[in-house]
Amino acid sequence: MTTLKVHSIESAPEGSKALLEASLKSNGMIPGLHGVLAGAPGILEAYQTIHKLFTQTSFDKEELTVVWQTINVEHACHYCVPAHTAIAKMMKVDDSITEALRNETPLEDSKLEALRTFTLAVTRNRGQVSQEELTTFYNAGYGEQQVLEVILGLSQKVISNYTNHIANTAVDAPFKPFAWERQK
Repeated sequence: MTTLKVHSIESAPEGSKALLEASLKSNGMIPGLHGVLAGAPGILEAYQTIHKLFTQTSFDKEELTVVWQTINVEHACHYCVPAHTAIAKMMKVDDSITEALRNETPLEDSKLEALRTFTLAVTRNRGQVSQEELTTFYNAGYGEQQVLEVILGLSQKVISNYTNHIANTAVDAPFKPFAWERQK
């Protein structure tokens, strides 16, 4: 098992201090992931920037959750699945969506299921999707903009999921009630 240092504002490199202060202000705490990312100011800034940009895409709160959790679950991220379960609850996303995503079962809403399926294809195949997969996504009501926005969301999740795997980031107390392990 590997671990990386979880920084506080005091222990963080100078370039990360203001970023951690912003994280504390917006979250009421410094999430463990942010403390780890603080070890390299550029990655913490990139993560926070990509997160902000992704939340400003054309996706609504349910669609954001579908993209985030599909990737988190596919990457088996012990930290991000519970964190995004808590975030989905704060965003008032229907629990049935979150539970289906956590359990890797199809979503009842056909458009959300198309988003889940496409996000999974992009993630599993490292962007090598077929014309048929694109056509199915487009037929569900999405377009080229959303293809690119899925890639933006994946960029955010690669940073967090991979960091959490290497760092073995402890799940923060507010997320512990939503602990998760892959069932397969």
